[in-house]
Amino acid sequence: MCTCFIVPRDILTKLSQDPRLPPDIRKAAADTARVAQEIRDLRIQALRLTSIATMIQAPVTAIAAAPAITVFDCGHTQSLPGRPISGPQAGDDSAKRAFDETTQVAKFYKDVFGRNSIDNAGMTMMSSIHYGNRFNNAMWNGTQMLYGDGDNAIFVDFTLGNDVIGHELTHGVTQHSLQLEYTDDAGGLNESLSDCFGSMFRQWEKGQDAAAADWLIGSDIIGPSARDRNITCLRDMADPAGAHCLAPQPTQYSQITPGMDPHYSSGPPNLAFYTACKTLGGKSWEKIGQVWYRVMTTFGPSPRMKIPEFANRTRQVAGQMFGGTPDVGDAIEQGWSAVGLSRSEGAAIA
Repeated sequence: MCTCFIVPRDILTKLSQDPRLPPDIRKAAADTARVAQEIRDLRIQALRLTSIATMIQAPVTAIAAAPAITVFDCGHTQSLPGRPISGPQAGDDSAKRAFDETTQVAKFYKDVFGRNSIDNAGMTMMSSIHYGNRFNNAMWNGTQMLYGDGDNAIFVDFTLGNDVIGHELTHGVTQHSLQLEYTDDAGGLNESLSDCFGSMFRQWEKGQDAAAADWLIGSDIIGPSARDRNITCLRDMADPAGAHCLAPQPTQYSQITPGMDPHYSSGPPNLAFYTACKTLGGKSWEKIGQVWYRVMTTFGPSPRMKIPEFANRTRQVAGQMFGGTPDVGDAIEQGWSAVGLSRSEGAAIA
C-alpha cells in the first residue's frame, strides 16, 4: 500500500538514485521517501478509525458552523503539529499561503457543494508548514496537512501549489465519504478524486472554464532542475502519458495492473473527467463536478470500489441530476469511452 502524498514514492526513490543530481538533492529525496514510509501507517490507522466511527455513531451533527483554520510551524523538524502561528496571514509566506488557500478550499466546498469542512461537520482544518528538512512532499496524514519546503531543485515550497492543497485536503473528504482503500482500482479512484477536485479548485479560484484551464497537477511546485529537463508538472489530466510529466500515467483502463501505485492507476479516471468537462464545456465544477461530488458523498462507504462501478454511478447520477440536459450524460459517456469504459465495455468488465 502507498500513502496519499502528492509525489509518488517511486519518483523520490528514482531521484535519490539519479547520478546527475548533486548528493544533497539525492539525499533529500531519499530522506523524504523514508519518512513517507513511516507516515503511511498513521493515515491507514486514521482511515480505520473513521470507518469504525461511521459504523457506530449517530448521524453526524455539525460541531461548528464553519471550520477553524489553523497553521503550525514545524521549524524543519518532524515534530507535529509544531509551534502555533497566531495571525498566520501576517506570518511568513508559507504560513500565509497555507492559511489563505485552506480557507479558500473550505469556501470552495461550502459554496460549490454545500459541504462544511472535510467531514461535513465543521472539523478544524489544520496545517503544519516547514515540515522536515528539504522535505519533498505534501500530504494529508489522516488528521491534518503537512507541507515540506522542497529541495529548491526538483521541487519548491509545496504551499505554492493551490491544486496541491486542494488535492490533499480532498483525500480527507474521501476519507469521510467513500472511505476508499489505497490499493488497486480503489486507490486509483482515491488519487483521481483528489486530482479532479484539486484541479476544479484551481480553476474555481481563477474563474476559468474547462477550455481555458491547463489541467496540470503540481505545475507550481516544480523546481528549476526539473524544468531544465523539460518537466513542467507532476501529472497532466489532459495528457496523462505526456513526457512533460514527472510521473506519466496510463490512459486506458486496460493498462492498469494489479498493485499499481494509485498515482498511476488514477490516469484513466483523470482523463475521463477531463474529457467529460472539455466535451460539455463551461465550468468544470458546475455540472460534471457536481456529479462526481454526489457519487463521492451520497452512496456511503465503498472501500473497494472498482473504476467501472464508479463510472456507472456517474451515469446514474447524471440522469438523476441532469435528466433534462442530456448533454451532461453524453459528455460523461464520452469521457469514459475515451479510456475504454464505454457503457457496454464497463458492464462487461464489472
